Amino acid sequence: MSELIPTYQLQAFSSHDGAPADVYFPDYAAPATRKIPLDRPYRGDYYKISLCLRGTAELKANLETYAVGPNCLVLATPDVIKQWLHIADEYETLSIFFTKNFITTHNAATGKLRFFVAPPTYVLQLSASQAANLAASFRFLQQKYHTSSTERDNILKNILNSLLYEIGALYDLPPALPAASQSRSQQLAAAFRQLVQAHCTTVRSVAFYAAALCITPKHLNELVKEATGRTASDWIAEAVVLEAKALLQTPGLPVQEVAASLHFADQFAFSRFFKNSTGLSPTAYRQAG
Repeated sequence: MSELIPTYQLQAFSSHDGAPADVYFPDYAAPATRKIPLDRPYRGDYYKISLCLRGTAELKANLETYAVGPNCLVLATPDVIKQWLHIADEYETLSIFFTKNFITTHNAATGKLRFFVAPPTYVLQLSASQAANLAASFRFLQQKYHTSSTERDNILKNILNSLLYEIGALYDLPPALPAASQSRSQQLAAAFRQLVQAHCTTVRSVAFYAAALCITPKHLNELVKEATGRTASDWIAEAVVLEAKALLQTPGLPVQEVAASLHFADQFAFSRFFKNSTGLSPTAYRQAG
């Protein structure tokens, strides 16, 4: 699935010469050196944590749409499908990018902080005092990022590790405690959506996902509707459409190859599905974009 939507490496954001990078603290005041279409669905091979200082934005992460404003904490983990639907001109953040290897080479922070492995939400609204405290930690990290030292990486790892624990407390999910209680419907709905992200390009049958969760298709539809307000079929269709839109944005890729990549019987079946879901044929969508 990961090859259908572009996956950006950290150096696409951080490096002027394409050299690998493990950690990056962007200077958003500096002129942009490259244009990455973040308004289209994409994945990243990195983690990113941002604190919104001012302005607004709208983020879609794994099919959920989030409004981002001042004092919002934004978490982006590897392989999550992201799309920035809107970013205001005055939008300003403190952000840190880093690879999984950077934070886990010498410690196991990501294993201890459950919010970092399975975020309950990708956008967390903080109070003004919480945001101010977190901003101070970001700026301390930023200072050390720009300070030359033979131990710079180790210093950054330790500060970043502390930042993760600080954020873990904000999520109110202590690593030593079991997961916060959820209803059975919520747990199964969350598991279903993870399965959809992994398999939607090859399987669109509700029965497949129900069997994987050891429940009936009817029960799956009922519990997903109860937990999310939408049916299992709706979630599957939206995930497939997301992948299809990303493929259709590839110049020169025939619609029949898009259909084959998504395991439709033929181009006509894909076109019918896409038009039923979006109101546009694949060709019309491509021309409109």
